[in-house]
Amino acid sequence: MAVPEPDARLAQEKEEESEEESEVLEESPCGRWQKRREQVNQGNMPGIQSTFLAMDTEEGVEVVWNELLFTDRKAFKAHEEKIQTMFEQLVLVDHPNIVKLHKYWLDVRDCKARVIFITEYVSSGSLKQFLKKTKKNHKAMNARAWKRWCTQILSALSFLHSCDPPIIHGNLTSDTVFIQHNGLVKIGSVWHRVFANALPDDLRSPMRIEREEQRNLHFFPPEYGQKADGTAVDIFSFGMCALEMAVLEIQTNGDTRVSEEAIARARHSLDDPNMREFILSCLTLNPDRRPSANSLLFHRVLFEVHSLKLLAAHCFINHQYLMPENVVEEKIKELDLNMVMAEIRREGRPGVQWRYSEVSFLELDKFLEDVRNGIYPLMNFAASRPHALPRALSQPQEDPQKAKTPTPEPFDVETRKVVQMQCNMELNEDKSQWHLTLLLILEDKLHRQLSYDLLPTDNSKDLATELVHYGFIHEDDCEKLAAFLESAFHKHRSQAL
Repeated sequence: MAVPEPDARLAQEKEEESEEESEVLEESPCGRWQKRREQVNQGNMPGIQSTFLAMDTEEGVEVVWNELLFTDRKAFKAHEEKIQTMFEQLVLVDHPNIVKLHKYWLDVRDCKARVIFITEYVSSGSLKQFLKKTKKNHKAMNARAWKRWCTQILSALSFLHSCDPPIIHGNLTSDTVFIQHNGLVKIGSVWHRVFANALPDDLRSPMRIEREEQRNLHFFPPEYGQKADGTAVDIFSFGMCALEMAVLEIQTNGDTRVSEEAIARARHSLDDPNMREFILSCLTLNPDRRPSANSLLFHRVLFEVHSLKLLAAHCFINHQYLMPENVVEEKIKELDLNMVMAEIRREGRPGVQWRYSEVSFLELDKFLEDVRNGIYPLMNFAASRPHALPRALSQPQEDPQKAKTPTPEPFDVETRKVVQMQCNMELNEDKSQWHLTLLLILEDKLHRQLSYDLLPTDNSKDLATELVHYGFIHEDDCEKLAAFLESAFHKHRSQAL
């Protein structure tokens, strides 16, 4: 019998190992999420006993299956409704620079209980891992990349802090910031502080506080954990992340904890005085003197007047649902590439002209995709408005009666946004009733076609609300769809007269 070659044997072992890791261990109650054997390290996520790679069978993408275990089933059952309410509202937190929490469910059996929740999988790794690789390759941090990352992190913090009531992250470190290959930054572990605040003392035993980790103590200010601490906690943590990004690594000299001397050395090594002043303002020990996330976006080291190109891209994406799917491609075909699109005229000397032939349309598509993904947010524009979020995201209520909420509907909440809408209306044979056909294209290219026979009492707002209720569209798209339907109703009915 022939003995396999070492290389062939190694390849076979790797294949068997891969098959074992992809084995499905468990499914969600709805069957959509499949837990695999392979464990993942999605940064240092406090309170999570187990994190596994999982598959979203509906979207065909990998996600993270998180498990939070409770050994006291009786105590857990007493607070089950509060935990459900809190998670229902965390699912609604939606921002391009925040790791998305897709779904949760409870598993209560025997003497133990589990909270299982599905989060977005960021395969590229944490900020700390990226900085280590960069340092290992003897490369310095690019100032432009540093600005883009800071802007995206502050964009997420500004969103959280402008909620009503404000959401404090409370766990921002280089382990809980993730960077994707396209440069998109996302912050994870947003749920932790909210969950810790919402749980009573008798249920907090499984929550492993990040501050207990010696290597990350320097990310937290002196007031951390006190009752009076607020959003300034996140600003201090952000300042330490910004410092670490600038210098790639704060040297510990073999100690498990980063010393004050090491932080001081890192600060003094910064050559750019604006960058140094920016970081120092975040690391001020007095929390009242730390700037807000929104005001930091206006700091001279980050702020720049948005280009017309970026403003136009945001305008295009915000109204893309009104346009055909391949509108960019179709418009390019119609263009005369020799046509002048812009010109600067000068007296007494030749002017400057730009023709369409000088534009890279491949780069334009890539730029639009990056803007759509949240890499270039317009956070320096206009005053931030409060985002009204339910009370479940604030400090827990003492009176259990006040914590009660209506029984959740048995429909999945749609988390994907609509990027394009198309509508057609036709009268039936006896001209007595309109038949509506609605095509919705979601951000992941999923096409959803809906048909309905309109009643005389139907109106656009109620129809859009019903589509949200049954999980066909995202809640944020409700007003947009209602306006679109109202316009379609008016157009078709006026043509029929």
